[in-house]
Amino acid sequence: MTADWEQNLALFREKMTAQALAPVVIDTFAYYYRQVATGETGLISNRDIQPVQPDEIASYADMAQWIPQGRDLSRAAIMIRLNGGLGTSMGLTGPKSLLPVKNGRSFLDIIIGQAHRQDISLALMNSFSTHDATRRALASLDAVQKPRLFVQNKFPKIQQADLSPAQSPDHPDLEWNPPGHGDVFTALSASGMLDELIRQGIQYAFIANADNLGATMDPGLLGYFAASRFPFMMEVADKTPSDIKGGHLARRLDGRLILREAAQCPANEMDTFRDIGQYRYFNTNNIWVNLGVLQSFFKNEGSIHLPIIVNAKPIDPRQAASQPVYQIETAMGAAISLFDDSVAVRVPRDRFIPVKTCNDLLAVRSDRYQLDPDFHLYPVSGCRQLGIRISLDEHFFRRIDDFEARFGHGAPSLIECESLTVEGDVSFEADVVIRGRVIIKNSMTTPMIVRAGSVIDNEQIV
Repeated sequence: MTADWEQNLALFREKMTAQALAPVVIDTFAYYYRQVATGETGLISNRDIQPVQPDEIASYADMAQWIPQGRDLSRAAIMIRLNGGLGTSMGLTGPKSLLPVKNGRSFLDIIIGQAHRQDISLALMNSFSTHDATRRALASLDAVQKPRLFVQNKFPKIQQADLSPAQSPDHPDLEWNPPGHGDVFTALSASGMLDELIRQGIQYAFIANADNLGATMDPGLLGYFAASRFPFMMEVADKTPSDIKGGHLARRLDGRLILREAAQCPANEMDTFRDIGQYRYFNTNNIWVNLGVLQSFFKNEGSIHLPIIVNAKPIDPRQAASQPVYQIETAMGAAISLFDDSVAVRVPRDRFIPVKTCNDLLAVRSDRYQLDPDFHLYPVSGCRQLGIRISLDEHFFRRIDDFEARFGHGAPSLIECESLTVEGDVSFEADVVIRGRVIIKNSMTTPMIVRAGSVIDNEQIV
């Protein structure tokens, strides 16, 4: 490294120390910064990996035999939800987990309900952007046992021009970024929660995104994971054309499993990355971890170094022309390559029901999904087909306020719908039924209203 880089690194250390970040967090950032400064891109080429074949991973269909053992281990397990998202892609300004998602209940309501019904411990990893709002929301809940909370760390953004600390004096929060969900392991350790959980007899953690309500503490998977003494297990699902952007499972040339995210694929190999016939399994971000193994890893190695993801972005995500910076991030699924004997298990699609956009929200709020008394969200059996393609005009439906205004009477019936495309300003009244493949276009400047009780069946309305 040159003297300039060393001087910059000293500035980063000083900046992070002033924020009272733990030494392990500062050392971890320093490890990644050195990679950026020496030209490391974090790219993973096709020549370095091989596709995973169906006979190489276990199937969820074989998990039923482990259900009794998993139920017996419920007190030795904890469900950890990643609760760092603000839902900015949907126009939200607070934690996405507080958004009503089904039957008037928020993600947080449903997750707490799941933990209570299964009598399992629950923890939330908040970000510095969601922590205070989440604590206020929990204070108003009448929960029998409120979840444990710990906070994701933060990394300073790096100026692209000279690799020095990014500066935003008027908005200093813009100088920092969450370091990706791969930080969950360091945050668990640095917060002291990892040691505390182990002292309390909790040995196994199931980690999932807060906006994926299909991810539950499955007793069959827990029993299989514990009985097999795996250190780490990733749930993967079959890729479909709608999943081509998701990180996929592969195997390194030395035989270890690896996760490759889109940001880690060389640009000239993206066609192969998207080939669902070759790289056929995507990471659902449902992860199982043996906490004792994780604790030993930190004791032996001092820190956990995952494959780096370098994201080039403007310092202000709302201003594309603002100062260009690098954000260092990692993915928690990438830890599959760190531990001996890590495995993947192929799970059904109903364990992956993410809500990333208002398109997803409409599907989940509709009659295609049901929330049972145990707070399990699942697709109903009467759907015409398993998947549905929804494309709502981003100009009128991307932001949650606009979406709510146009579906003010609730979601239409979509149980028999295969695809729905809405272009232009369209509002829906109550009890609308949509079947088959439907396109609704409004090219007028005045809103179009789909009247109450309308049944639209394989039509294009212009």
